[in-house]
Amino acid sequence: MLTANEILMHFRSNKKNGNTVSLNDAIGYDKDGNEISLMEIIKDETVDIADTLHLKENVELLKKYLKILTPREKEILIKRYGLLNEDEQTQKEIAKSLHISRSYVSRIEKRALTKVLREFIKNNKGY
Repeated sequence: MLTANEILMHFRSNKKNGNTVSLNDAIGYDKDGNEISLMEIIKDETVDIADTLHLKENVELLKKYLKILTPREKEILIKRYGLLNEDEQTQKEIAKSLHISRSYVSRIEKRALTKVLREFIKNNKGY
């Protein structure tokens, strides 16, 4: 695979020669000897607007459903699944920070998820 330095060298040499650079131009070869174009190595970082809107809608629903939980249930789900910009934690880590057993964390997590699921089903019967 080409390095960033090799790609830059290709652009510089074309610029010095007054040539334009196309995304389809060969800029090197892979380990099997096949030509590689710039287009093949550039990643597409564009964000799909539909995915963004879907994610935003899901986050809003999640916030709504978290309101039905007790403070402890909410805290455990947030920590367990890394919600609201928190880091994801294991049940063992949560148990240690809350000074409760891992099995108790598991029971609270299960109860909270069941509550959220029931609320979701109740609110989405029309689907």
